Amino acid sequence: MKEKQLPKYQQLKQEILSWLHTGRLKPNDQMPSENEIAEQFLMSRQTVRQTFGELEKEGWLYRMQGKGTFVSTPQTQKSRDVQTIGILTSYISDYIFPHIVRGAEATLRARGYRLLLSSTDNDKAKERESLDMMMRQPLSGLIIEPTKSAEGNPNLSYYLSLDYQHIPYLMINERYPEMNCPSLIVDDEDGGFKAAAHLIQLGHRRLAGFFKTDDLQGVNRLKGFIRAHHHYQIPLLPEFVIHYTTEEKRTKPYRSALAMLEHSAAEERPTAFVCYNDELAIHLLEAVRTIGMQVPQDISLIGFDDSNLATATEVKLTSLSHPKTELGSDAAGILIDMIENKRVIGSETGKVYKPELVIRESTIRIP
Repeated sequence: MKEKQLPKYQQLKQEILSWLHTGRLKPNDQMPSENEIAEQFLMSRQTVRQTFGELEKEGWLYRMQGKGTFVSTPQTQKSRDVQTIGILTSYISDYIFPHIVRGAEATLRARGYRLLLSSTDNDKAKERESLDMMMRQPLSGLIIEPTKSAEGNPNLSYYLSLDYQHIPYLMINERYPEMNCPSLIVDDEDGGFKAAAHLIQLGHRRLAGFFKTDDLQGVNRLKGFIRAHHHYQIPLLPEFVIHYTTEEKRTKPYRSALAMLEHSAAEERPTAFVCYNDELAIHLLEAVRTIGMQVPQDISLIGFDDSNLATATEVKLTSLSHPKTELGSDAAGILIDMIENKRVIGSETGKVYKPELVIRESTIRIP
């Protein structure tokens, strides 16, 4: 076993919990005897007995006199007097995520629940580590933002384990398509459509779009961007659509924007940028300024999420709204209702928010 810095009984406890989470041991299965466990892990029977005692106290195991120790049913495990909800996001400290967490935390606190927070840094391996850590805790439920949702779900076994153990969970911002759980999402395709439509209605005909496509939010924003061009019968140049991954977000869009503006004749340049989010819009604002151009006089600019960044510079960004705090609060409320059996668990119990266009100074009409 790993984590040698832990006391032996805690090492053993984590190992046994992993057996339960992965389904190696199922409800009402008999545990190996104390002697067998002691021999397998080269521990004393006293250490094994201490571990079994803790797991019994927490509701994971139960003992039958004269027969041995068995795995509890999910209902028994769920009955432990611990009211903790985990929140797993792709990031914690930046952009819109503090607002989401703040909204959830306020609702959880008001209804008597505690919060356990973790982030994946938008990395699949870290998502697995975070799920493993969360599931070793006595959780009542989970709020999860999928990591790189457009790139599949290699951690499916953990989500199936949540289902098997009847631990309620829901997803925010997006949902892995194969999971039948509630999700609270923004209509990102509608947002992408509204962004492009706004610019087209202002007379723009050469729009460049920049979308992060390792998550479904970006895929759907791109889909709406393309749909607006079809709807208004505006040609969309392939070289004006830039898609990138999380790892490329600081480099590829910036370089692509510079190339469009520096190496094209005036009549061939884009007249507007539609950005995946406000963070990218601010980054591309720097690119525009680097070559001596201005927003919106030379390039109109639209972001997404209506974050604090949208009003942080002297050019106030036109942006699409994101509910943020409301989404966090709603997610916590729905999950608590699921835990307290006030709401049926299923994808139909989620919520879709329509983004609103917030018009500021970064977009103007052109002749």
